Amino acid sequence: MARLVRWTALTAAAALLTTAGCSSGSSGDDKDSGGTQGTGSARPSAAAPSGVPESLASQTLDWGRCKGTTDSPAPGGDWQCATLKAPLDWAEPGGETIDLALIRAEATGDDRIGSLLFNFGGPGGSGVSMMPSYADTVSSLHERYDLVSWDPRGVAASEGIRCRGDEAIEDAESVDSTPDTATEEQAYLKDAADFGKGCEKAAGKLMAHVSTTDTARDMDLMRHVLGDERTHYFGISYGTELGGVYAHLFPKHVGRVVLDAVVDPGADTMGHAENQARGFQRALDDYLTSTGQDPEQGSREIADLLERLDAEPLPTSSPGRKLTQTLALTGIVLPLYSKDGWPALTSALAAAEEGDGSELLALADGYNERDSSGHYGTTTHSQRVISCLDDKQRPTLEETKELLPRFEKVSPVFGAFLGWDTAGWCHDWPVAGQHETPEVSASGAAPILVVGNTGDPATPYEGARRMADELGKDVGVVLTWKGEGHGAYGSGSDCVDSAVDAYLLKGTVPKDGKVCS
Repeated sequence: MARLVRWTALTAAAALLTTAGCSSGSSGDDKDSGGTQGTGSARPSAAAPSGVPESLASQTLDWGRCKGTTDSPAPGGDWQCATLKAPLDWAEPGGETIDLALIRAEATGDDRIGSLLFNFGGPGGSGVSMMPSYADTVSSLHERYDLVSWDPRGVAASEGIRCRGDEAIEDAESVDSTPDTATEEQAYLKDAADFGKGCEKAAGKLMAHVSTTDTARDMDLMRHVLGDERTHYFGISYGTELGGVYAHLFPKHVGRVVLDAVVDPGADTMGHAENQARGFQRALDDYLTSTGQDPEQGSREIADLLERLDAEPLPTSSPGRKLTQTLALTGIVLPLYSKDGWPALTSALAAAEEGDGSELLALADGYNERDSSGHYGTTTHSQRVISCLDDKQRPTLEETKELLPRFEKVSPVFGAFLGWDTAGWCHDWPVAGQHETPEVSASGAAPILVVGNTGDPATPYEGARRMADELGKDVGVVLTWKGEGHGAYGSGSDCVDSAVDAYLLKGTVPKDGKVCS
């Protein structure tokens, strides 16, 4: 499997989805209120991004029927798809272009505010496939907003990158992700380097132009072409980092922005891994407590199970496949993304203790987007290409081994895996990273609502306060939910949902530090 230095890839639901493609077709109608999108008619006077050639700034989107793919049927209802052309290299905006796949459902009411852009995380998540399934969650916003999402560059229908074929991905499942010997260490790093070479071969020149900064610039072009004076945006998980970078680059274009399940912008590669070790251990402790177990004892038993799997993988009902330590750990991770998944975790752990790895394998396959035919999705491929272009830090084997005791102290279950992952994730990567940590300061921007969940496993709560602080005084406003799972909005808190809705629909900014329980 592709190793995940950030288990923030997606919401748990998104990890199980596939991609719907887009086609050109008939256009929508012009509307008003805050600058809106129409096609084939006069463009509203939304400020054009600086330096963008007229051919791109003046393009109209030919919205039409969404096409399905082999993996995913086309969405029904009022969903439309279109293609936006953006510069391949934002340093040379008049050069080659890249096609970005978009999806939308137009506002259902007359009092339209504008477009509301969504990014569901990753990096590497397909907004085109996720947006229709998320529409019910944000139905209260649909009357006044066009619901819009897209596949970022290098993802799915936007020239998505596949670094390995299905057989090679399955073969890599046997690589030990917590190596215990010099031979296992060499195999681990060779597999990581081979993955990078596959990405380079598949992506070509695109590999150097899929950064979060590139995508943030795409968003501002999108804002202009959609006809909006300001960007209204809902970012989840990695989407919060993207939102922060956008706000830094274009503070005057910030409209109503919600960042939910917040990535800590002050954490480097090692910091993210340690944060996740702490977050997933915290979520596992809460799960164990809910089942009447002592968290320390329960974690020790799970760690013992993983150690046994490292020595001898378990048989499963899937022909020719066994449950390895890495697959088991991924299977444990998936249900921690949502409290609704906890019963599945209980059943899978019990089955594994009885010698059957089938249920944990099925959970791991869900996270890895592996279907019953053995075909894998590419979310983690795009995730790795984007994050390794973003992140400059390349921890060495020696640096990683020195820090392993600290990771294992933070989490006896997840620490070793996440610690080792820092060495393998971008090992021998063909393209240099851009920064240690992203710049998200946004002085002069309108207030941005930052939503943190105290029980979030993938993006621990502490990141919300850090994001708000780095956005700047009078910009970042924190809303806290004392809950469980990855993300807060739509997770069962009327307090959170009503506060977010009031902000997006009425512009009512809650008091900084408001707590929902």
